[in-house]
Amino acid sequence: MGNIKDRIMLKNDLFLRALKGETVQRPPVWMMRQAGRYLPEFIALRDKYDFFTRCQTPELAAEITVQPIRRIAPDAAILFSDILVIPQAMGIEVEMKPNFGPYLPNPIRTIQDVEKVIVPDVHETLGYVFEAIKLTKEMLNDEVPLIGFAGSPWTIMCYAVEGQGSKSFDKAKGFCFSHPEAAHVLLQKITDTTILYLKEKVKSGVDAVQIFDSWGGMLSPVDYQEFSWKYINQIIEALADETPVIVFGKGCWFALGEMGKSRAAALGVDWTCSPRNARYLSGGNITLQGNFDPSRLLSPIPVIKKMVHEMIDEFGKDKYIVNLGHGILPNIPVDHAKAFIDAVKEYNQ
Repeated sequence: MGNIKDRIMLKNDLFLRALKGETVQRPPVWMMRQAGRYLPEFIALRDKYDFFTRCQTPELAAEITVQPIRRIAPDAAILFSDILVIPQAMGIEVEMKPNFGPYLPNPIRTIQDVEKVIVPDVHETLGYVFEAIKLTKEMLNDEVPLIGFAGSPWTIMCYAVEGQGSKSFDKAKGFCFSHPEAAHVLLQKITDTTILYLKEKVKSGVDAVQIFDSWGGMLSPVDYQEFSWKYINQIIEALADETPVIVFGKGCWFALGEMGKSRAAALGVDWTCSPRNARYLSGGNITLQGNFDPSRLLSPIPVIKKMVHEMIDEFGKDKYIVNLGHGILPNIPVDHAKAFIDAVKEYNQ
């Protein structure tokens, strides 16, 4: 399991115990995008440094990672970074435009474009991430586990081909269907890079990894198997002996059965799939994570707490990690985010 010494010393190992399926007093809780834009201390750094400067400066990334631990005290930290550091490392230019989001000025549209994409030396291209992990581990001082993450190959490919965010990723899908061989070459290169990257993250000290398949739900169940799941599963197989792997596919309820048979330690669920359906579809044995609607954090605090307790009751406290069904929104008041975390800690007290 890699850095086993660190794991024994963690003061709060609830998250890792839930990933193993152990019986717990209460489920652990963290939030996707918890290191981010709803926190005033994050906004202060955002106003001072541009996005990729924050990602590429280990001291800043580590500081941003621990901000929510100090402020709202979840049971796990997730490294501040971005899924698009992978295409950057592969020689694909990525910009983060204010009030627009990711922008890739030279999208991949031909087999020649795919041939130019490299599988890099991750030490040379992504060393700043591994430094940030080491610094973060020092700052966390064994309080809680640290999660590392990557985008799924399909989700990364969506940005690489589309050149920006999209509601439907028609260009990315069109590329897969009109140039399937080129698409598979690109997906394999992303997969190989991601495996190297995540293995190095584990060596650097993360306690678990999560794969974000943000755009998996854009594909039909048949196309999902071909263009997304088989690559995610390669990553799971490569990492499962070294660290717990969580897979979160937004809108991918139709794949929970297949995912549940894999060596993933846990599966993320979005808010469109009920706890009961998620348990049923995933086979009932795997740890699940989710699935509170991020917009629901705008509800009054008593409502948030009541809904969190109901959600835990529905999922069951074991083999369950409380989380949102997607990333926290920027307009969520900090005391509402804290109420979400506190509700879990108050469960059954």
